[in-house]
Order: sequence, then structure tokens, then C-alpha cells
Amino acid sequence: MEVFVSRAVRRSRFRKSFAYVAGAALAAPLALTGAAHAATTATASEYTVSALKFTVTAGGRSCTVDADLYRPAGADAAHPVPAVLATNGFGGSKSDGSTDAIGKAFASRGYVGLVYSGLGFGKSGCLITLDDPVIDGRAATGLIDFLAGTRAADDGTKADFVSKDGKGDPRVGMIGGSYGGAIQMATAAVDRRVDALVPLITWNDLSYALDPNNTATSMGVSSDTPGVFKWQWTNGFYLMGEGQTILAPGLDPSRFGNLTCLHFAPRACDTIRLLNSGRYPADRTGAMLDYARSVSPVSYLGNVRAPTLLVQGQTDSLFNLNEATATYRTLKSQGTTTKMIWQSWGHSGGQVPGELDLNEGNLETSYVGQRVLAWFDRYLQHRKNTDTGPEFAYYRDWQSGYGTAAAVPELSQKVYLSGDGKLVDNRSEVTRGSRRYANWLVPTSHSESSLAGIIGLPDPEPYDTHGTYLGWTGAPLASAVDVVGAPRATLKVVSPKTERVQNSGDAADKLVLFAKVYDVAPDGSRTLVNRLVSPVRVPDVTRQFTVQLPGIVHRYRAGHRLEFVIAASDSAYFGNRGIKPVTVVSAPDDTGVLELPVVGGRVN
Repeated sequence: MEVFVSRAVRRSRFRKSFAYVAGAALAAPLALTGAAHAATTATASEYTVSALKFTVTAGGRSCTVDADLYRPAGADAAHPVPAVLATNGFGGSKSDGSTDAIGKAFASRGYVGLVYSGLGFGKSGCLITLDDPVIDGRAATGLIDFLAGTRAADDGTKADFVSKDGKGDPRVGMIGGSYGGAIQMATAAVDRRVDALVPLITWNDLSYALDPNNTATSMGVSSDTPGVFKWQWTNGFYLMGEGQTILAPGLDPSRFGNLTCLHFAPRACDTIRLLNSGRYPADRTGAMLDYARSVSPVSYLGNVRAPTLLVQGQTDSLFNLNEATATYRTLKSQGTTTKMIWQSWGHSGGQVPGELDLNEGNLETSYVGQRVLAWFDRYLQHRKNTDTGPEFAYYRDWQSGYGTAAAVPELSQKVYLSGDGKLVDNRSEVTRGSRRYANWLVPTSHSESSLAGIIGLPDPEPYDTHGTYLGWTGAPLASAVDVVGAPRATLKVVSPKTERVQNSGDAADKLVLFAKVYDVAPDGSRTLVNRLVSPVRVPDVTRQFTVQLPGIVHRYRAGHRLEFVIAASDSAYFGNRGIKPVTVVSAPDDTGVLELPVVGGRVN
């Protein structure tokens, strides 16, 4: 656990920054041009706020859930209104600006707001289980019982002012970001009374988010091969969870586990420790992946039937666009009403003027805000004629307004990896040749915005060290090319050293590499699109493999060039065990291919 401890400095400042980005989805604007939002708008003086406690049993422990009830003026048994339930991002609480803002925002618009500190955070008890549906989800059902009027808060308060869809069935929607996004699906999976969901910047599969592998995917973003440990973000989670004693003294005794991990449930703790070890023995790795997935939407989306508006951030190295896309496709395939928006900002920044910011209260003046209000109008207010917007929308930084489509764009253009380092649009133009790189024992590439940058410390621009990566660059574009979606590469590499050890039984002996796409300007300057990278642990270097790159929304302007890079390491991830030279061979009849979801223009 040395890595965790060595990064404990500046914990207080990190806590504030991490809680912000984890819950930032709660602070952004909501808007749909032309949406008919008719909910009552009130001032802050037109609702009351009451602090409540609820005793719940979760994971075999009895603990207290700390909540705030926002009740609009005029809401009573004779004039009931729908409710909005929300909780915090990881490391936060009901009192965070972004979480508290939800209660205020929706109470001022005629909804009952109930916001609470998630299990293991703020002044709520019990251990952190990473939004386990049978623990965190079941705990949330106790609050839904309160909204239904079938149970009282610990002080005897009852809610007889919430609209009902039937006896014991309140009309309730959920909204929240990151950790507060996943809890919505965990709750809806165990409680069919939830009527509408708006998860923002959250995950599909934690085994992918914290240990991503972008090849050999078997379901959504999930892979059968262990991935590449995302130590930077995972250590941040660990510090936030274990720092609770310091950050929130006087905790409920149910918040304490054991000396190995004070505040995490044992299996969550074991998963983090195994990831941090950098070893993936066959007899333990399966259990680690199983647990991470069992507490992830990928495992229980089949039980989610509530209409769901997914909002994901384009600038997000923690939960990228591919996670939301996997959730979207699963929900759509099973008949769950679902739409999706890709906004500008996520855990890695990207906030731009006019985008959703609940702290600013700009629900009516932002695109995402208007879409959220319309979603709740339709499914909580039961205004059946409300336009909830297009199936898919995405923020464009090169043009005002959101782009829209009937579905996430498919891969539509191919370029080929030539032996001379060029990207060409015709296989016949591929030059025969081979090139080689090798990793060092320290990271030699830097891609993602580091936690230093997130908390305001200097963060270097992306770079790759000569000899530790290979790049293929296209010709200057004759006209602008718009890419919307996740590119995909098909590769074959040669690595004799890896071939000798890759079947050792420890996945850590397999080859690790990182794929990414740059935008190269006419002056030669390179921009890594949204600073995103695709970590890969190659299942078998004797076989061809595919790499799913992170989803992007980007315009390559005329005169710019597209560059595809594979690198040996990255500073935010664990890398190869030992030096592993890699050769890439190209020939017209056998070469790598990069496929792109192009919605405008053509790569020439």
C-alpha cells in the first residue's frame, strides 16, 4: 500500500477538488431548444429544508442515512408533487454544493427534493461498497419508502405530499453524477418504483474503469483479459475513502471495517489492493473482476426499466464515452426507454460557458438542463406531449448548438498503417516495412490530465519519448473532417520476449501498450484529443487483435493531419513487467487498420 500512503499529502485540497469533479454533473446547466417546460418556478423562500435521519440495514450492518428534505410551499396531501432523489459523488456528501444544489434546483421548480449522503460518506454510516445494488441500492429503497408515505424518518416525519402512482408507489426520479449516477441504476435494479433516471458521468463497468483493457471485449466495455491498472484515479478513490476519519471526525461506528481498509467493504478493499499490486494471478484475478463487475451496471442493467437519460462527458479520463455507450446500447436492446447526450465536461475538466452547471442554476438556459427538465416533465409530471429531444446529441466546440443523430455513428472510414509511418486511405498505397519501439522501466509517455492538474498544480502537456512509441500520420486534410464516436484499430505486433512469458498464468506478463489519436496542426504542434488514451493488455501477441479507442467528438480542420500512436507506457497507468521490444510490420496484404466514425468530410 506504499503508493497510497505516499500520496496522502494535500488530502484536504484533493478532497474538495475530487468531490467537485465527481459530483460536477450535478452542477451543470440543463436545456433543450423549444422544450415545453411548464413546472412551477419558485424562489428559495418558497420551499423549506429539513434535516432527517433514516436507520437502514445494509450489508449486515445497521446504520444511519443523513438526508435533507426540500419541500416546496403548497405541497401537501391535497396537492402532492413528484419527488427527485439524489446523492453525492465519491468523497462528497449531501452538503456538497453540487449535491445540495439539486435539492434547491428542483424544489424551486415544484418538486420535492430528497438528497442524502451515500453510505460511508458525510454523516451517513456503513461501509463503502462502490454502489453495490444489494447494499447501496437497498438502502435507497428505504428513502423511497419514506417518499411513499409507508415509513417515517427517525424523528417521526412523514411524507404525505408526494404524488403516487399507486399504493406505496411514489412518483420519483433520480439525478446525480459519477458515484451519484451509478446509484440510480443500482436502485432502479432493485426497486421498480423509480420512474425516471438521469445518470451523469458515471460508469458501466468498474473493472474497465479502474483496470481498462480495450481489446477482446466480450460485453460492452468488459474484457475477458485483465486490463492495465489506472493507479492515478484508483489511488484517489482509496485516499478519499480512507481519509474519512480525518475529514469527518466523530463517525458512526458502522463506518469502520478493519485495519486493512478502515472504510471500504472487504471485497472492495481486496479488489483495490490486488489492482495496486500490479500482479494478476489466475487464481485471484477472476474474483477481482467478478466483484468489480457485480457492483457495476453491466451486471444488473437487465433489471433497469425506468426511462433513462444518460449524460456523459467528452473530457473524462475516468469514465469515458464508451462506458455510457455500452449502457445506452444495453438499455435500448432490452426495450428500456433511453436517450444519450455527450456534453463537454467530465471528471477531467472541459467546462465551457453555457454548459450545464447546477451550482449556477442554469437549468432553463443550457441544452443539457432543458433536456433534464423535459425528461422529468414527461416521466414525473406525466406531460405526455413533452418533447424529450433526439435519441443522441453531442457537444461541438466548432459550431454553436449540439449535433444530433438517430444513434451513435458507426465506423465509416478506414485508413491503413504504412511501413513508412504514414496513414493512407487505400491499402494499395501501403509501403512494406517494419519499425520498432521498446519500453523503459519508467513511464515515457504522458497523456491524461493528472490529479495534479485537477487540483491546480502544474501538469505537463501530453508527450511521447523518442524510441518508446510509434506513430502513423496522414496527409494534410483537403477539408474538415468531423469524428463522432469511438475509433477502432486492428493491429498485429511482434514481441518475442512477450511470447515466451505471456502464458505464465500471470496476466501481468502479457504485453501492455497504449493507443491514441492526435490532431497535428500545420505548424507541427500536436493535440491529443481530450487527452484520452486507450490502455491495452494484449491477450496473445501471436494473433491479430483489435483496440477500441475512447469515444471523441472532434473536428480535424483543413490542413491538419491525423496521427495514430501506440506507446509503450503512460504515466497514469501501470505498464509492462520488464523490457519488451515491439516490432510492427506493414505490407500491402497484411497491415494495421484504423477505422473512424466520420460524420462529415473524408480522410484523404
